[in-house]
Amino acid sequence: MNQPQKLSHAAAPPRAIPARHLTQRQGRFGQVLKRAFDVSVSLVLLFLAAPLFAVVAVLVSLDGGPIIFKHTRVGKGITPFGCLKFRTMIIGADNCLQEYLAHHPEASAEWARDQKLVFDPRITPIGKFLRASSLDELPQIINVLRGEMSLVGPRPVTNSELSHYQEHVSEYASVLPGITGLWQVSGRNDVSYQRRVELDCEYVLNRNMLLDLKILVRTAGVILSRKGAR
Repeated sequence: MNQPQKLSHAAAPPRAIPARHLTQRQGRFGQVLKRAFDVSVSLVLLFLAAPLFAVVAVLVSLDGGPIIFKHTRVGKGITPFGCLKFRTMIIGADNCLQEYLAHHPEASAEWARDQKLVFDPRITPIGKFLRASSLDELPQIINVLRGEMSLVGPRPVTNSELSHYQEHVSEYASVLPGITGLWQVSGRNDVSYQRRVELDCEYVLNRNMLLDLKILVRTAGVILSRKGAR
């Protein structure tokens, strides 16, 4: 089995490959195996995490807002879907962001570059903990069971974020987005968006079940260390 080819930080992203060829590369058996693995593991995780789900749901609901936040992302084939998360932001977060960016030019530039903020005034106290521990992403197990996501793959992006992928959109669109992925275990928010695109391309071009298992094992360590979390 071929091992993933490493990309250096200075390496140029791989050339774009038509999505139909990327799908053929994995093979029908590989796709069926990955889906069976996703469903079986997700069902086990959902059962084991049920008590944790209940506790987090109570804590998130204390401010009177909704427990689950559904954000529109694009997945395989650029198909939009509702990506589920425990709500980590205040009510009226969109208006808060626009007002904050209007009064803070440096933050506005940071948002335009990374689609994230080091200091985000919208995050609630419990939301800060959920993000740092990645517990806010637990509801995405349901996305996996629905067939909208996979356990491992590129993290789901918004339609506007596709501009960062430029000629590599076909790579991103050829697979299901994942709860975790190569970017998650390679620095996460500590690396540039360009490097994130490189890592997504690297995963798509080298994906196999062994690589998925390695990423899942490494994810546990990343969550415990909270490296790159925001």
